[in-house]
Amino acid sequence: MLADTLFGFFALYILTKVLGKTQISQLTAFDFISAIILGELVGNALFDDNAGVLQIAYVLFLWGALLYITEIITQKFKGTRALLEGSPEIVIRNGKMIRDVMKKNKLDVNQLQHLLRSKDVFSVREVEYAILETNGEISVLRKSDYQNPTRKDMKLSPMEVNLSTMVINDGEIIYDNLEEKNLTEEWLMEQLKEQGFDKVEEVFYAEYLKDEELLILPFVNRGKPKH
Repeated sequence: MLADTLFGFFALYILTKVLGKTQISQLTAFDFISAIILGELVGNALFDDNAGVLQIAYVLFLWGALLYITEIITQKFKGTRALLEGSPEIVIRNGKMIRDVMKKNKLDVNQLQHLLRSKDVFSVREVEYAILETNGEISVLRKSDYQNPTRKDMKLSPMEVNLSTMVINDGEIIYDNLEEKNLTEEWLMEQLKEQGFDKVEEVFYAEYLKDEELLILPFVNRGKPKH
């Protein structure tokens, strides 16, 4: 039983890597149902006294092969994507809800409002277009009056965009990230002391951003509270 469980675990892990599904939010309805069925098949095989490693491997290989073939088909033959993965649907066009499309996708007004709020849109009047994606999320294009102005809109010169880097995590220095940013441990310790920290172990999280002060978050639950 232990060997079967370990084999099933590692086989599922390898299969998910091969299929390339990394985020639940990216799964279509077909992918989600396939994952449930795959888990059910493996689970039933594990608790079947007559099933061993070979039977589990067969189940994984067969279902995994079917999913992989489906992925290849959708990549090579564009016409199959709408059938197997679904297609995006415009549910708001020119500021107006399209009732037929909403009904087709079993989407009522309350559900649509919930999806809009998840995009920080609290009124339909702000929306020019809204597209229901194949994974159930919604993409929103606001009306021009409700869009945030960009630097280009305000005729400001472009600014350099820098990516923040974690340099301390859970009281430990991330040396690879320091090296990537050409920073030293001595520099980091100086930054900590400037903000009142004597040891790295006092810091839960520290983030470096070029031309900005080092962001330092201490352990808030460690030790006794100060009075």
